[in-house]
Amino acid sequence: MNPAITLLFILSLALGTTITVTSSHWLLAWAGLEMNTLAIVPIIAKQHHPRATEAATKYFLIQATASTLILFSSTINAWKTGQWDISQLSTPESTTMLTLALAMKLGLAPLHLWLPEVLQGSTLPTAMIITTWQKLAPMSLLLLTYNNLNHQILITLGLTSALLGGWSGLNQTQTRKIMAFSSIAHMGWLSMALTISPNITLITLLIYLLITSTLFTVLITTSSKTLLDLGSTLHHTPNLLITSLLTLMSLGGLPPLTGFMPKWLILSALITDNKTLISTIMALSTLPSLFFYLRMSQMTTLTLSPKTTPTQHKWRFKTPIIPATPMVILSTLLLPLTPLILNLT
Repeated sequence: MNPAITLLFILSLALGTTITVTSSHWLLAWAGLEMNTLAIVPIIAKQHHPRATEAATKYFLIQATASTLILFSSTINAWKTGQWDISQLSTPESTTMLTLALAMKLGLAPLHLWLPEVLQGSTLPTAMIITTWQKLAPMSLLLLTYNNLNHQILITLGLTSALLGGWSGLNQTQTRKIMAFSSIAHMGWLSMALTISPNITLITLLIYLLITSTLFTVLITTSSKTLLDLGSTLHHTPNLLITSLLTLMSLGGLPPLTGFMPKWLILSALITDNKTLISTIMALSTLPSLFFYLRMSQMTTLTLSPKTTPTQHKWRFKTPIIPATPMVILSTLLLPLTPLILNLT
């Protein structure tokens, strides 16, 4: 694809998300979502491969359906209340329809089946965009309508996503599908955080975006598309791969790393609200996810492939992407700053 055309699509992608995040009118938010979808579809399909075309088609159909439901729910609300303001969504049928539509956009279970297939048909940089940047617009709408959402639906979606995201990723060997199921599980935690506090939801979202971007940066640097690829990359970028082990553990929520912070805040808030059973299920749902993160770590740093030659040619070594170092540091060492982050939000 022509670099100028690629830049145009990326700018349109950023503009569509910005319009949705900053809008207060439903039609403007819907227009931003549509612009966002139309910009990402050519980026997914640019490989000119049948799998990429299939992924782009699936993504377009799912996102178009979800956008239609969002427009329908806002129209019903305007018909009954006369309000087009996003924060004034108050009728039960509109809030239910909006929650399900945004769950479809985010890839929350049981509306998640499109996400692994789309990521598998995309390149690693495109997969990173879908699992990070594309979450911002739907999450902003959920935060804007936070006071009117049905908490029972959010809790159900959160539990289902956390459980299915963990268990479905156990038998995967493709890194993009593993990251897709990881995203589904983390969206479950975000859905659960929405029932507690918008501040905790924002912290959870930002830390998810940070750690996921860091891990995708490592995968892009090493061109690792399968678990077998991870086993042969230690000799190319040893320092980056060793620190990526800590990033994987942080993504799994293992203390004392950064990823433990949002899970700790959510579980403590659930226990304070006397939702002990829900907090126990959410805590147990992290174990399958932690298992496949541990398997990736083991394949990356503990399973050494034999060196093909004793000489170290410069062309054998890959230069890490420049932001990788600060991203890895932030992805692993932010837990002591939890009180400060809570005060800032």
